[in-house]
Amino acid sequence: MAETRYVDPIHHPSYASQPTRDVRAWILLLVTVLIPGGVQLLFRSRRWAKVSLSITAITWILAIIALIVILIDKKFLFTIGTNPFLLTFLTIWLPVIAVNWIVCLFDTLRRIKLVTLSARARKRFLAAFCALVLVVVGPLAWGTTLLDSQRGLMADLFASGKASKPVDGRYNILLLGSDAGEGRTGIRPDSLSLVSIDAKTGKTVIVGLPRNMENVPFPEDSPLHQYYPQGYNCGDECLLNAVFQQGERHKDEFENPKRAGEQATMDATSAITGLEVQYFAMVNLKGFESLIDSLGGITLVSGKRVPISSKVDPNTGEHGPVKGWIEPGKQKLDGFHALWFARSREFSSDYERMVRQRCVQTAMVKQLDPATVLTRYQEIAKATPGALATDIPSSEVDDFVDLALKVKSQKIESLDLTPPNVTPSQPDFDAARSLIADTIEKSSKDAEKDKDAQGVPADTSGAVAGVNASRGLTAGSTNRISAQSGSEGGSDEGEESAERAICYVP
Repeated sequence: MAETRYVDPIHHPSYASQPTRDVRAWILLLVTVLIPGGVQLLFRSRRWAKVSLSITAITWILAIIALIVILIDKKFLFTIGTNPFLLTFLTIWLPVIAVNWIVCLFDTLRRIKLVTLSARARKRFLAAFCALVLVVVGPLAWGTTLLDSQRGLMADLFASGKASKPVDGRYNILLLGSDAGEGRTGIRPDSLSLVSIDAKTGKTVIVGLPRNMENVPFPEDSPLHQYYPQGYNCGDECLLNAVFQQGERHKDEFENPKRAGEQATMDATSAITGLEVQYFAMVNLKGFESLIDSLGGITLVSGKRVPISSKVDPNTGEHGPVKGWIEPGKQKLDGFHALWFARSREFSSDYERMVRQRCVQTAMVKQLDPATVLTRYQEIAKATPGALATDIPSSEVDDFVDLALKVKSQKIESLDLTPPNVTPSQPDFDAARSLIADTIEKSSKDAEKDKDAQGVPADTSGAVAGVNASRGLTAGSTNRISAQSGSEGGSDEGEESAERAICYVP
């Protein structure tokens, strides 16, 4: 009588039929792909399986929890991408996942015993195995590099201080354009803007501040108030862009001596606008050139010829011959030409220069889409720390990213404190504050109307009192608010047309 034997195809494939051995190979490979360590447990390598399965279980649990949280609150996705602790953990954990997965794959390949497979199945299996190794190693290696770059960017760019709450429902951020360079003493922020953002709706108002504004006041709690109780009024050399250096001269009297210049300028801006400024962001114009290049350049339409100037003659105080021109029409500008388009002041007024700066900012925001970030992330991350400094704490970045998405979906209103609205040499600060308050009130009412039109309850908190401004433009159109009393839509349209005659983003 023949003896009946039980054939175990997993542990003893040599007793199984050829089709069974081929199927066994694909099953073991699939188990390792989905559950690294599962095959090792089947073959009773308990210590190895315990470690591998623990890594696999932790990974799946964290992924499921993260997915659930993201579905409940999408802002958590931004937290993952900006929180230094989470970024550090993921930068370490991804290589652990990769090593565990690769080791388990190769051990599974050993246990499958390729010689037991049919010739046809062996070729297909090896092709699938090699593809899986590339699929595992490639994305995990790329993800680790990306996370490490992001972690470095967060550490280099953002501060570690305490977060500031919105004032009357609004965030107020001062944006400075630093033009320090060869032949120039210290930092002179020649571009100054205050951006006021509704913390809930993202409705934004931009207040442009001329660099040559005189007699700027300081709040009573500012260290510079004791030196200039009647304002910074020592003549036509005491301009708004020189306040930065005054702060540095008295840096020991400020809470953070390393940021005394920025804090002094924030104090002056608060007194000018009547708004409490919580944060600043300073763009180094030389680093700005690298940042534009990392984006692959920007596209805009120039309405006028813009000169690329020579250096100033120290004897005459005048520029040398023009070295080149940025011609009118649609232009694709690299970093060098975008920088000159934003900063050139020959043959133009400060108002025109401020409009050109807004065009460059708008073009950057429009081009900084997810596709650009993913394909050029390393270049952007490398250029950003040298181009930008800010005191926004890293713990607040996820909130601001979420807020930026709201801002991007809104029309932005702007108000420049330039003639005929305000005369920089003899500014009426009470009138300027009133104009700003009116602009913000109108912006808040527009946001309320938009919400009502969408059937969403409107939030009117912080409509006027806590208004701040920073310069940030969206991909959408920008509304100009005339500062002249009694101006109506016709005036607004006229100013918008005047701006488009200077430049605009297509």
